[in-house]
Amino acid sequence: MSLLNFLFFHLPFYAFVFKNVDYKSLNGIIIITSLIILMLVANAFAFYLFLFMSRFVGKFLLVLFFILNATAVYFINTYNVIIDESMVGNVLNTNYQEASSFFSLKLILYVILLGVIPAIYIIKVKIIKETLKRFLITFSLALLFMLTLVFANASNWLWIDNHSKVLGGLAMPWSYTVNICLFYVHKHQKNAKEILLPNATIKDNKKSVVVLVIGESARSENFSLYGYNKNTNPLLSKTPGVYHFNATSCATYTTAGVKCILEPTNSSKLYEILPNYLYRNNVDVIWRTTNWGQPPLHIKNFQDKDSLKANCKGEDCDYDEVLLDGLKEQILASTKNKILIVLHTSTSHGPTYNKKYPPQFETFKPVCNSVELGKCSHEALINAYDNTIVYTDYILSKIIDDLKQLKEYNSAMIFVSDHGESLGEKNLYMHGLPLSIAPKEQYDIPFIVWVSDGSKQLKPEKTISQNYVFHSVLNFLNIQSPVYNENMNIFK
Repeated sequence: MSLLNFLFFHLPFYAFVFKNVDYKSLNGIIIITSLIILMLVANAFAFYLFLFMSRFVGKFLLVLFFILNATAVYFINTYNVIIDESMVGNVLNTNYQEASSFFSLKLILYVILLGVIPAIYIIKVKIIKETLKRFLITFSLALLFMLTLVFANASNWLWIDNHSKVLGGLAMPWSYTVNICLFYVHKHQKNAKEILLPNATIKDNKKSVVVLVIGESARSENFSLYGYNKNTNPLLSKTPGVYHFNATSCATYTTAGVKCILEPTNSSKLYEILPNYLYRNNVDVIWRTTNWGQPPLHIKNFQDKDSLKANCKGEDCDYDEVLLDGLKEQILASTKNKILIVLHTSTSHGPTYNKKYPPQFETFKPVCNSVELGKCSHEALINAYDNTIVYTDYILSKIIDDLKQLKEYNSAMIFVSDHGESLGEKNLYMHGLPLSIAPKEQYDIPFIVWVSDGSKQLKPEKTISQNYVFHSVLNFLNIQSPVYNENMNIFK
């Protein structure tokens, strides 16, 4: 079973090893040979242990491993992902609608050929029961052999450590088993208790509203506002009062990116996020979403896609435009002088980019219609993605038009993406690589701001981060707080 596991699921692992060592040198040959032997022996060691402890549990785990391995390797081969803790978080935090967009015939073939068929063999094969004495001898010798092999490669520890994230994310089945455990351990630690921020004070009674639009998988490279050669921002480019900053994300996946946008500083701890903080300090907070992955919210007015669609009429309600339905009326109905609106979109999330916008926004053609992005031409893939940016441009422009009509309010619209997106560059697709090795396409993000006449001016900042949102919103709404950092505020 260890040999089958090696042959079926470790081509990406060893392709990475061959790419990053000099396989013609003696040391390169030693690294490759050692990793092959260690992979075979370590998995045999683990499978042997499971089956000795319980033949039923051992078989169950092997069946589960082969099916999950097949699924994991499909995504690794198709999208060049790495199954690390952040990717495990993406999987465990996704919803049915997003997960179903990855469904394909190729995925079924992977699962059947590499998962189900071996699973049938595992179920039917007879497991020989061994004596405790023989088990202990085999167990001890295997453990001794692995330790000897590890220490014999002491000179290569630094190379392995430098590439540990990728190697660990490609080793089956340990990439997802270990990282699932780490994900839940860290989640428990983070959510043990939200760290409350010190109380804030509203300094005036001027009516002010900020609409914070959290984009999904939008990369600045494909916005014509940032110099892209295709006109993906036909409306915003003609709108007075629109500014854009160069910005980077704290992470390459949604949960961490959204958390960073809403917290005062980039931290592994769970500090009170902006909507909760403002709501607790007497600001009217409204959260509308067609997405997922936000930190725990403690506000009264939360509306997801289903609740928004229930009161929306027309074809536009099937897309992110549903977030704008009745928004202006909801602002006018507020009894508070200070309002924060958060709109969490899903517009540019792959792989089904062509399904994220209404047909009339298919500006660039031909478009990619497959969830297997590598099968599409680069032009068709880019066209489909660019159309999502054109649709984003329309949504942001419509928000600005609505805010312009609120004459008695100081208004601001801030658009910032949770992370970027790879579209075939270096044979990478979508997002989720560890930030330390991710390409710039996955963390260079748009940060676009519009302010109403007579309200605020912007600083001539060059490059900013997602954490600027927290302090800039406090400044615009004129809220005094001990955690406020003027150096992370975009307004003069």
